[in-house]
Amino acid sequence: MIVELGHFALILAFAIACVQMVVPLIGAHRGWRGWMAMGEPAATTQFLLLAFSFTALTYAFVTSDFSLRLVVLNSHTLKPMLYKVTGVWGNHEGSMLLWVLILALFGAMVAWFGANLPPKLRARVIAVQGAIGVAFLAFLIFTSNPFLRLEVPPFDGQDLNPLLQDPGLAFHPPFLYIGYVGLSISFSFAVAALIEGRVDAAWGRWVRPWTLLAWLNLTIGIALGSWWAYYELGWGGFWFWDPVENASFMPWLLAAALLHSAIVVEKREALKSWTILLAILAFGFSLLGAFIVRSGILTSVHAFANDPERGVYLLAITGIFTGGALTLFAARAGALQAKGVFGVVSREGALVANNVLLAVATFVVFIGTIWPLVAEMLFDRKLSVGPPFFDMAFTPFMVALAVILPVGALMPWKRARIDRAMQPLWGVLVLALAAGALVWTLQTGRTILAPIGAILAAWLVMGALVDLWQRTGRGDLASKARRLKNLPRADWGKAVGHIGFGITIWGVAALTAWEIEDIRVAQIGDRYQVGNYEVTLVDVKEVEGPNYISTMAEIDVIDNGTPLERLRPEKRIYPVAGMPTTEAAINNGVTRDVYVVIGDPQEGGGWAVRTFIKPYANWIWAGAIIMALGGVLSLTDRRFRVAAGARKARAAKPVPAE
Repeated sequence: MIVELGHFALILAFAIACVQMVVPLIGAHRGWRGWMAMGEPAATTQFLLLAFSFTALTYAFVTSDFSLRLVVLNSHTLKPMLYKVTGVWGNHEGSMLLWVLILALFGAMVAWFGANLPPKLRARVIAVQGAIGVAFLAFLIFTSNPFLRLEVPPFDGQDLNPLLQDPGLAFHPPFLYIGYVGLSISFSFAVAALIEGRVDAAWGRWVRPWTLLAWLNLTIGIALGSWWAYYELGWGGFWFWDPVENASFMPWLLAAALLHSAIVVEKREALKSWTILLAILAFGFSLLGAFIVRSGILTSVHAFANDPERGVYLLAITGIFTGGALTLFAARAGALQAKGVFGVVSREGALVANNVLLAVATFVVFIGTIWPLVAEMLFDRKLSVGPPFFDMAFTPFMVALAVILPVGALMPWKRARIDRAMQPLWGVLVLALAAGALVWTLQTGRTILAPIGAILAAWLVMGALVDLWQRTGRGDLASKARRLKNLPRADWGKAVGHIGFGITIWGVAALTAWEIEDIRVAQIGDRYQVGNYEVTLVDVKEVEGPNYISTMAEIDVIDNGTPLERLRPEKRIYPVAGMPTTEAAINNGVTRDVYVVIGDPQEGGGWAVRTFIKPYANWIWAGAIIMALGGVLSLTDRRFRVAAGARKARAAKPVPAE
């Protein structure tokens, strides 16, 4: 009964979304207050219906209701409860239901927290959000219905993909979807502004918190996915430039550019057209990511589905919304006149450079991702674009971005001089170069990658700290410390975000430059040296898990005479799914990871063993989490300031409804 009610709620949500799409839009066009107000209860009702539908599907997974086709294909009675729950979104249909639930949540949040928005703008934003909901609900109901029943339920299910039965991947999709789908609000704000033909400082102030919320969740989602790939897949890397990885990375880059350009709109009422375009493209690349993951057009270990028919629907949705918004942008761009005038050397100029670098970097990733498909379609050639291309083509833009950030943050608006902006940074530059020289000396003249990473990381981290200190003004140390404590959270958030970026750069550079890899066939009892570590294969045995059978090795590692905790890498077989997985064993440290993988038994005896020494690996994800923390700090400050501004405006002068 609960499942049937969930199915009914899904269909009813589709009907409500149609109302949300049409009625507020007409009301805003005609100036009818009642019709505009209809969007708010419609958005809330749609969210509540989808929340109930999602809960009903979760109930079916938890209770192992094998009358549902989706539960049969993605669950099993022996599966741990955590993975019964995460199995809800560990498949195409369930993940799409999560997608539309988050989409409805963002629309409802505009209704709940958008009281300070002009009524017409709010109505149009909610209507555009409803239109996106209509498209995806239609896709879900007519091509990917999660509530399809089986006439004869089986005794048990086929289990969830073993690669997805992991805590890291359990929480990765929800964060990623909040980021992906959250960019729909920026898109809706952009389209609503284009319909009105007006973008001003208030618009930039409103769109920033929503973009920031999406960006920080996308940051966490990407970091969790990278961390999962690092320890679960057993290949030893953190980023493979896989098409699906790229599909999440491209919206992240554009969202970062959008955050910075919205600052210029808010502070100087400049870059209006460019900011609107970024909002459209950021969500457009999110739609493109959904198409890549679910159409099967590009091969990936992360892909949910391989269904060309579904791919056609998603391609149509992408074309309609992105193409329609770009057409509206072309028609209205002339009305978006910039008011602020600024010199090339200014904070605005630095933010423009920031945007150009991020946008071109996105274009590079897009070309590398899509080129194999273009080559096959147009030239009948099968090509593979791998990490070497992306590393060489993408890295220079990130280096340039890291160089610009500290200087741009210290420049004044409108007009600046580089020599004045650099005055507080000369000491930072000297220390950064000294850090690079120290790393070069310690590594005894190997690759230059690590010294460059050290210079950029020190430049970013210390530059962010200097930026904070400069904002305290003049005075004695006590007064400056007091003002530092009372700085707006947005200032702290920006500094923390830039520090996190610097830490990630150092982690990537150090790991890439100094990683040690050893692959060998080892007999039980063999002892061998990997770098400064002494490794011993103690034993290999069979272990039975709750829903898998494992070949588990026991490996001892001695670090310069100090024994580390025994490592137990595994190679698991899940009998129900008939799939193997590799579970790496990792001894984590602040400055290095010892990473061990057990392979297959060899014909001549012994086992294949891969051992990695990975310097500063955890700094990569620590930096990403610090970046997200910076987003949280800025978001809390932004919410307070927007609400406070709205309260002051209402207290000073009531705003009549349009």
